[in-house]
Amino acid sequence: MSSHREAPEIAKDPVADSTDLYAFVSPDKPGTVTLIANYLPLEGPAGGPNFYEFGDDVLYEIHIDTHGHGEADITYEFRFRTQLPNPDTFLYNTGPITSLHSPNWNRRQTYSVTRRDGWGHHRLGEGLICPPCNIGPLSTPGYAALAGAAVHTLSDGSRVFAGQRAEGFYVDLGSIFDLGDLRPFQNFQVFAKAEGLKAAPGVNTPKFLNVHSIALQVPISRVTEHHRPVIGVWTVAKRRRARILDSEGTSHVHSGPHTQVSRLGNPLFNEVIVPLGKKDYWNTQRPVHDKQFAHYVAHPELAGLLPVLYPGVFPRLAALDKAGKPRADLEAILLTGIPKGIIDGFTNFTGPVQADMLRLNTSIPPTSKPSIFGLLGGDPAGFPNGRRVFDDVVSIELRAIAGVTYKLIDPSYTVDAAAGELTDGLSPDDLGGPYLSHFPYLGVPYDGYHHPS
Repeated sequence: MSSHREAPEIAKDPVADSTDLYAFVSPDKPGTVTLIANYLPLEGPAGGPNFYEFGDDVLYEIHIDTHGHGEADITYEFRFRTQLPNPDTFLYNTGPITSLHSPNWNRRQTYSVTRRDGWGHHRLGEGLICPPCNIGPLSTPGYAALAGAAVHTLSDGSRVFAGQRAEGFYVDLGSIFDLGDLRPFQNFQVFAKAEGLKAAPGVNTPKFLNVHSIALQVPISRVTEHHRPVIGVWTVAKRRRARILDSEGTSHVHSGPHTQVSRLGNPLFNEVIVPLGKKDYWNTQRPVHDKQFAHYVAHPELAGLLPVLYPGVFPRLAALDKAGKPRADLEAILLTGIPKGIIDGFTNFTGPVQADMLRLNTSIPPTSKPSIFGLLGGDPAGFPNGRRVFDDVVSIELRAIAGVTYKLIDPSYTVDAAAGELTDGLSPDDLGGPYLSHFPYLGVPYDGYHHPS
């Protein structure tokens, strides 16, 4: 998935596993930017009796680079605290939860939001309450309104939400990680063809699953500086370096400085670009150090595998890969942003520092007719200009790796016909429910009563 379980160590630590990151100019409030960082991948709705929650021992951060140097100029910190009013019941709730202050709700979380910037530390909110998980019609009736009450206004006028949401990322994991099989094209895939498999629609693996989201909606003027409209965004999770258990293993103490255990900028970067032996290391690094991974962007392994898995379908990509030419197009998309002059009227270039960040040109307004293929679909308000919740980042990145974008830097290159059609066969229609048209945009989470998977 975009970054779900993308490295061996973080796969064992879901509360610190950053799964998806979004950054876009808010379509219903175009003077603001919405930033969403998702954690806790693949939540089954029927999670009782211990339902999902953020980690009290995890420091969550959203970083913003306003100068194009791969370092954080603005950081939003989120710290959570869990309360257990009645420790003598096994129940998450002892009756219907009809409000965020219901006495029937027995395990709840609050959190604080702090902004760090060049002017110091600013506590923007504390004691902010998360909504409960969506359990079912008896425990959490009227859930949409209940969760809506958990959208808070911070002291600087920004808005925040932290809690469970419906998984908005759609991907056919079961097919893609079965030797790079894309169901709509598996009649051309060498192993699938040998098995007699025919072309078929994609299957959305995370359908009816949930995540935990941290969402911010901030005035554009609060996240841009010196008339520079392009920002870089990434999220991280940190843990204390030491954890000490008592002799019975029932309590523990965390000490020492925080150390980064997870990070996410562009979707699928660590998942598909970084090799297995360096994935855990990548999670510990800051974007400013990403030059050490640039080789894997310039020579992506998947570009060499596609012609092998789909023989005869990508001859020009095969020749390009065999020639060993660096993929300057992918380096621009993922590591520096796209400079002026490459695409008419568009840039999200942050400078020469190679760093994996979502790059958003905040001066580009939302479009009234968005394309899920973002910039490849003629829609400059979409990925890789930031990322909206509905953008089909799987298809966009597959097509880019297959060579569709190489022609931008080498007009003499002829793109393989199949490259512009690559997809895992999914769209937002394959979700279990709709996105919201307002903050926090990701849909109402699925409940365990109706979706017990």
